Amino acid sequence: MTSPAQPLRLSISSNPSHLPVVRAAVEKVCEILGFDCDTVGNVVLGVDEALANIIKHAYHGRQDQPIEIELAPLHDADGSIELLIRMRDHGLEVDPSSIKGRDLDDIRPGGLGVHIMKHCMDRLEYRPAEGGGTILTMAKRFPTVRKEIGR
Repeated sequence: MTSPAQPLRLSISSNPSHLPVVRAAVEKVCEILGFDCDTVGNVVLGVDEALANIIKHAYHGRQDQPIEIELAPLHDADGSIELLIRMRDHGLEVDPSSIKGRDLDDIRPGGLGVHIMKHCMDRLEYRPAEGGGTILTMAKRFPTVRKEIGR
């Protein structure tokens, strides 16, 4: 199966009604790369949580702010594939070291987005964006060993 040669770039506003379009694009890119169904679901969930956090925390729920998304498949020399997902907001700049999930022993609704993203992805990195805002880079490696049906 062939994979996208160039990164896919999407620009959306911080309106939650745009999230299904992004989820569909992420799902399709993952399928083209050959990720299994569970991995596709995890990547889509991680992206959805990240976007929800951008809308809630970077933009305080404002629905008219820009979010740029890039899906970039990387092919290593050994033939392995990693999907890099970058999201850039123009919201309040945040110290990356301050971004962490709440204590899991604190049982209450919400506040688990960072934990979910870390569980769904292989790497997560926040950094300040030039000109303000934050760039979130998430990565998911193509599983090196595929599960075989019936085993």
